[in-house]
Amino acid sequence: MNMMSDPNASRKGRLGLLAKASPKDVARHWAALNMSPDYIVLRSPEIGGVMVRGRAGAVGAAFNLGEMTVTRASIKLSDGAVGHGYVQGRSKDHALQAALVDALMQTEVADSVEAGLLAPLRKAMVASKTMRATKAAATKVDFFTIVRGED
Repeated sequence: MNMMSDPNASRKGRLGLLAKASPKDVARHWAALNMSPDYIVLRSPEIGGVMVRGRAGAVGAAFNLGEMTVTRASIKLSDGAVGHGYVQGRSKDHALQAALVDALMQTEVADSVEAGLLAPLRKAMVASKTMRATKAAATKVDFFTIVRGED
């Protein structure tokens, strides 16, 4: 799905980035923003599990791979913006910060949050993927067949 067909694609992307990011990185960038918005907690951070499904070869029939621990939270800013945070793992602070970021991205401070928190997280994630791909490429073995002409 692209952004043209899904009006929530950018929000999904942000929430996915926050969910996958390291709690330490989110906390560090959140502290650097130096924001303390007024909010009420709609759903206090709670830990639970979700079933992870997979597909063999990405095209086969779906199967239950196993469970994953997640933490969720929901908040409402004083201006009425509601934010939700679902993160992998057991970090209640991470889920609350994700919910705050989600809500703040619906306000006039969205550009500051994007530049100070989301952009650095996105850059770190791209660097991590690049490093992982480079390590994998270094172990790649190319097999080839020498044609002997006997066929």
